[in-house]
Amino acid sequence: MTKPDPVTKPDPAAKSYASATLPRHLARGAVGFGALVASLALLPLVGPVSLLLAPLGLFALRGCPMCWAVGLMETISAGRLRRTCTDGRCELTRAGT
Repeated sequence: MTKPDPVTKPDPAAKSYASATLPRHLARGAVGFGALVASLALLPLVGPVSLLLAPLGLFALRGCPMCWAVGLMETISAGRLRRTCTDGRCELTRAGT
C-alpha cells in the first residue's frame, strides 16, 4: 500500500479568473458593469428589450460580479508570489528574492 502524497499541488487545469493585464481586466469590468447597469436603467425607455444587455454584462464579468472581483485579485497578485516544493516541504516566497 502506498502512502498518499502529503504535498498538495495546484491543479494546472483549475479555472483562473485573472486576465493577462490589469487594464484588460478593468476594461472587462467597465463593459460588464456598464451593460448590467444599462440593462436596468434603459428598462423604462425601451422595455424588456434592454434586458438583452444583461447576458453581455455577465459574459464580460465571466459569470458574476464576484468572479470579476476574484479575477481582479488574481490579476494584481500574478507573478508576485512563487510556490516552491522540495522534499515534501513547500514555501511561499516573493518573486525575485
